[in-house]
Amino acid sequence: MKYQLPPAELFVANRAKLAQSLKPGSVALFHSNDEMPRNGDAYFSFRQNSDLFYLCGIDQEDTILAIFPDCPNPMFREVLFIKETSEQIAIWDGARLTPNEASAASGVSHVFWYHEFWQTIHAVMLMAENIYLNLNENDRFSNKVSYAGLRFSQQIIEKYPLHKKERSAPILARLRMVKESHEIQQLKEAVAITKKGFDRLLKFIKPGVMEYEIEAELLHEFVRNRSKGFAFDPIIASGASACVLHYIENNKSCKDGELLLLDFGAEYGNYNGDLTRCIPVNGRFSPRQKQVYNAVLDVHKFARTALKAGKTLPDYHAEVCLFMSEKLVEIGLLTKEELKSNPKAFMKYYMHGTSHHLGLDVHDVMHRFEPIPQGSVLTIEPGIYIREEGIGVRIENDVVLTAEGTIDLMQDFAIETEEIEEIMNAG
Repeated sequence: MKYQLPPAELFVANRAKLAQSLKPGSVALFHSNDEMPRNGDAYFSFRQNSDLFYLCGIDQEDTILAIFPDCPNPMFREVLFIKETSEQIAIWDGARLTPNEASAASGVSHVFWYHEFWQTIHAVMLMAENIYLNLNENDRFSNKVSYAGLRFSQQIIEKYPLHKKERSAPILARLRMVKESHEIQQLKEAVAITKKGFDRLLKFIKPGVMEYEIEAELLHEFVRNRSKGFAFDPIIASGASACVLHYIENNKSCKDGELLLLDFGAEYGNYNGDLTRCIPVNGRFSPRQKQVYNAVLDVHKFARTALKAGKTLPDYHAEVCLFMSEKLVEIGLLTKEELKSNPKAFMKYYMHGTSHHLGLDVHDVMHRFEPIPQGSVLTIEPGIYIREEGIGVRIENDVVLTAEGTIDLMQDFAIETEEIEEIMNAG
């Protein structure tokens, strides 16, 4: 791996928080993600299960973590199973972790080989009353294909049908909403690399450049700074393409006079940055572009003041939408009469949420209708999309929520129109 792993104390603390949340007599099991087949004998780049990584920091395939806080045998209160490395694996793919290396990285004292799981765990399972199983319960997830965690859970249910089954996902979502200091540091590194990419683009973009060339510039900057690459498929949307919320074709020429919407982020150590800016291709905003941009920026600034610990995401978003409606009237897109007859009229121009949690996943796990806790990291990303004018503007920064308000992790990114123009037109 290219990144520096956080210290084992982070994962020790995360497991302790989980252990305190389990019912007495419970064992919690976590399985690594699949190596996803591509075609033939090729695989997609491996991405670890976020809950498993959060708890032990092991970033390789064929890994199982078992946590049984009150197991009568102390040896099995925390147990890690990892893929057995070999000389052949070392020659072809690079050596995997040894038990000592896995123990040092995770803070788990007892490490076995992955193929020893069933013979080792059976007696342990018989001492438990409850089994916590880990599935992908992100409310945006569409379960179209089977995955390792699901198949593993089905095996456990089949082998131990009389145990009581519990869900670990709601617990992990609540824990992962609050970021530890070491996690904030990882996020700051992802954001710092994201900034290097953005700064590079401000000096690179000009009329005639292709969207995919911009994507290539970002990837170059990310990888040379120890990032694995993009946190998500980047949106490099010039002109009217900016009105397509999830535009990822990135295959058009950037034309003189157009705005360019950039939505991207670097991944660092499985943690993610998420930035959106709109910049003029020729280095100068037109009066109308500046008017729309500044309206979105006003909403962005309002949203940052409105985002407070203790609010729910829906209530916070509703506040932002009221302010957005006023701005849409100001710039001539809606009338007060239209809003009076239809309070949701703003959705023609602003149809997505204002914020989402950010961390090990770009759309990080959370409890949408519960109060947002201090220590959460969220995006702030209002936008206005005027299809009839071919203008789409979204402005997004990543913030940490504190008792006093928010700390903007992207406060040193150019955001005002004057800043952007000045950098783009510097000699």
